[in-house]
Amino acid sequence: MQKDALKEQSPAPVLPLDEKDKAILRYIQSNAKATVREIAANVHLSATPVHERIKRMEEEGVILQYATLLDHSRINKGLMAICYISLKEHNKKSGGKFIKTLSEMPEVTEFYIISGAFDFMLKIVVENMDDYYNFHVNKLGQVENIAKVQSTFIMGTIKTGQPVIS
Repeated sequence: MQKDALKEQSPAPVLPLDEKDKAILRYIQSNAKATVREIAANVHLSATPVHERIKRMEEEGVILQYATLLDHSRINKGLMAICYISLKEHNKKSGGKFIKTLSEMPEVTEFYIISGAFDFMLKIVVENMDDYYNFHVNKLGQVENIAKVQSTFIMGTIKTGQPVIS
């Protein structure tokens, strides 16, 4: 589920979570493959209420998706870069087109609207420097409305995919 980043909207209401909801979230953040029975045993509830709570949190947008974290180097995607981008024009039409274009690029694994000197921050994952050069010149370089790009290369990963509720 993805929000339209440039659409005018009021913030989503905060869903009240009790301690059991938080316990469920803590457990599935560390093990997304856990069965309802495993979660239920861990949070000291029966399976039916755990299933109902998870379903409610999915429907309300608290749980967005279940993901698998990969070791990029083990699948020949060893080069990661953070790419900061500023746009020339800051209007809904050109910004929306930019977001749609970059969202469709498989090399872009994370994509954020940020404040400060740049407008966007991307995490790029590719095989090697030649692939990054190809991405930068032949894909990113062809996107309209980019004023400035700055790339920073990730030399190592210390912490990733950490739980939001601890």
